[in-house]
Amino acid sequence: MAIADGRYETSFTDEQRERYSRHIALKEVGAEGQKKLLNAKTLIIGAGGLGSPAALYLAAAGVGTIGIADADEVDLSNLQRQILHTVNDLGKPKAQSAKETMNAINPDVTVNAYHTFVTSENIMELIEGYDFILDCTDNFSAKFLINDACVIAKKPFCHAGLLGLKGQLMTYVPKQGPCYRCVFKAPPPEEALPVRERAGIIGAVAGVIGSLQAMEAVKYIIGCGELLTGYLLTYDALKTEFRKVKLPTDTHGCAVCGDHPTITKCGER
Repeated sequence: MAIADGRYETSFTDEQRERYSRHIALKEVGAEGQKKLLNAKTLIIGAGGLGSPAALYLAAAGVGTIGIADADEVDLSNLQRQILHTVNDLGKPKAQSAKETMNAINPDVTVNAYHTFVTSENIMELIEGYDFILDCTDNFSAKFLINDACVIAKKPFCHAGLLGLKGQLMTYVPKQGPCYRCVFKAPPPEEALPVRERAGIIGAVAGVIGSLQAMEAVKYIIGCGELLTGYLLTYDALKTEFRKVKLPTDTHGCAVCGDHPTITKCGER
């Protein structure tokens, strides 16, 4: 489950021992787990409501290299939930704002900011070199693109989605469970979707789900606990209720991870 741990020869500085002392004190993490975090590379696609808490916690945890990709600029309506950004960042590219905030929390971390749309033309290059991908996007076309790219490239990733006072997430690890397309098949028609600018969301819901995404990445990196592989975790904030639903793997019918895939490169349908 964990990433390969033979890439580093890491000795902690005095500052690192203090900074990560609460991790090192945990038997599930310890010094070796912290070394794995410092050696790991994660990519966050989306620096908004989900990407904000995920990025903050991964930076604070000492994940050594974090990529963050987002094509948008910070606007005032973002600040209700996108806690990477402040009023001083209005008009700034979100990826750059995210980089500055993450490095302010932890200068130990290398942050690669990608101020770009993630497309079928560039996604394979973007995910190359990263150990774990976080889908923190807010539209279905991006989610299917990320899924297909990660399956094709054999990259583990954590999907999450939000709507109003509800959220969901699942984790895909190659050959260990279903992918996003096994479950949801294809994007819904555009006319069935709420207009993004008018879709409501409570910021704290994004905080809950984005933090869980960060935890999935940490568990994968250090190799502890059980991932949401083969499960969909749903959260209803009004009821304060979590549900963990077992997901089937569509080995015969899935267009990207099934036995006879019809999607073999990004952008295919």
